[in-house]
Amino acid sequence: MERLRMQKEYHVDLAGLMRVYETNYAKMNSLLPIDPTVGDTRSYQVSQMAYQLEIKEITRYTTLVDVCQCDARVAEVCASEQISRVEARYDYPNKRMMQKDEKFQVNQFLGEWLSFCLRHGISRAPIY
Repeated sequence: MERLRMQKEYHVDLAGLMRVYETNYAKMNSLLPIDPTVGDTRSYQVSQMAYQLEIKEITRYTTLVDVCQCDARVAEVCASEQISRVEARYDYPNKRMMQKDEKFQVNQFLGEWLSFCLRHGISRAPIY
């Protein structure tokens, strides 16, 4: 008779997760200004990579920080029109009728638009 192996169910190690949160908080505070305000930005050069931390929001219990690797040298569409975050893949069909490869398509369109601007565009002062 063959024995069936049961996979061990995953359980969140809440205490371990909280330790990670707390140490990340301490490290992040060391990289940010002492009395941060929204819009504060700090840049760091680490080896051959540049990083930027920007304070986006401060509330009573949280501070939202945008961490950006500045020299990734890629252009990626992360949001588009009413899509606050473009996912890498969508199930199809879906409520918003997004294509399975929507992220690829919007990034492909960005490339085509950039090529069009490079071929036919003229640099002018901003309108607004």
